[in-house]
Amino acid sequence: MSSLQSFIAVSTSTANDLRHLFRLNGQKAPPSTQPYFPRISCCFVSEDTQKSAPSISTGNRLLSAKSEDLIEREKRVLMGTYVRAPVVLVRGKGCKLYDVDGMEYVDMAAGIAVNSLGYGDGEWVKAVAEQAKSLAHVSNVYYSEPQVILAEHLVEYSFADRVFFTNSGTEANEAAIKFARKFQKVSCDSDTHATEFVSFSNSFHGRTMGALALTSKENYRLPFEPVMPGAKFVKYGDIDGAKKAIVPGKTAAVFVEPIQGEGGIHSATKEFLQTLRTACDDAGALLIFDEVQCGLGRTGYLWAHEPYGIVPDIMTLAKPLAGGLPIGVALTTEKVASAISYGDHGSTFAGSPLVCHAALTVLKRIKDPSFLSAVTNKGLYFKELLTHKLGANSHVKEVRGLGLIIGIDLDVLASPLVDACRALGLLVLTAGKGNVVRLVPPLIISEEELKQAADIIERCLPALDADSVQ
Repeated sequence: MSSLQSFIAVSTSTANDLRHLFRLNGQKAPPSTQPYFPRISCCFVSEDTQKSAPSISTGNRLLSAKSEDLIEREKRVLMGTYVRAPVVLVRGKGCKLYDVDGMEYVDMAAGIAVNSLGYGDGEWVKAVAEQAKSLAHVSNVYYSEPQVILAEHLVEYSFADRVFFTNSGTEANEAAIKFARKFQKVSCDSDTHATEFVSFSNSFHGRTMGALALTSKENYRLPFEPVMPGAKFVKYGDIDGAKKAIVPGKTAAVFVEPIQGEGGIHSATKEFLQTLRTACDDAGALLIFDEVQCGLGRTGYLWAHEPYGIVPDIMTLAKPLAGGLPIGVALTTEKVASAISYGDHGSTFAGSPLVCHAALTVLKRIKDPSFLSAVTNKGLYFKELLTHKLGANSHVKEVRGLGLIIGIDLDVLASPLVDACRALGLLVLTAGKGNVVRLVPPLIISEEELKQAADIIERCLPALDADSVQ
């Protein structure tokens, strides 16, 4: 399997009115009587990367009065944790999004790999409306049928025997950390037991304190140290390093993404994952697959680990499962679940009837073999198309990916290209260290829309020459 890259990052800057520069037909342009909007970079890009970004501007991004007003209001009331692209989105349909001024965008971001069924899907809307009418939330003090049915389906379609629901990916990973610690405590005959964790370079497991400790980028961790102790990092794919790091009596669990997301869309080799499985078994450690971003059909397989034929002890899920509603899941074997007792973990909102009923609709659609086959075929088509259109450009080092998670690796920062694409009606993300364009569209996207996206990216490549500063 090829190496993939997809850092969850959105870097934006001011952009020329490239709709006019490149004369792309069929797109609505917002009014031209707007104030200038300054260059920005999203918080998902490291502070160091932002500081090193070139100061050369590609032009001026004009905003309508409506957009400017909302952006100014946001600054006054929200915490300054996000630096957003200067777009105010108001509605979506299928794989298209529309801003407050009526500008249409082909969405190749899908809410950061969340909206697998796109926007306004009929079955999903019906499921949400029906459940909202009857019962939206009751807490986990009581039983609810949608939660049990969704858990039954997740167990049926995966390696797992047990399910724990959360509200997000980072919460799912926090649950996995607690389950691993408790498993080791219960399994150990002595007073001391394994408490450490192994993670990998370019990893991203979340922003809460435990998951943050397993996230490799120092700029995420340093402002909040001390984080959870006992985490060590090994180079992703380093078989010998992993063998040395997994120590009996010390290593509680190994966290790994079969296909890294935020770290740059790197995919593991079968040999690497098999080494981790064997080393964990020998050391009595748990193997935890983080499929928050790469799971649930994104690769053309229901689970990203499927083609490897290697099974974890715990798998975490989140992003696409509920079609845009907040959900996270930790799936475990019976061996792990047997160590967990009443009161060991919990959540007020997790597994609500509303979210679970929506998630069941999404899961039933995605797990269908014909749906997954279509994702595989569209991914192959799109990657080949991008390679053909972009391969000759001197800034394009590689087009890589699996299914509909594709990265365009550049020798310069990708933000000028991202901005140019947005101005022409295409939403894409940056990845890696800001040098990868990440493409994670809704899984229902058509070949026609993929071709439209490829055409826009090709037209916008000159933006890289304008800002080609290393």
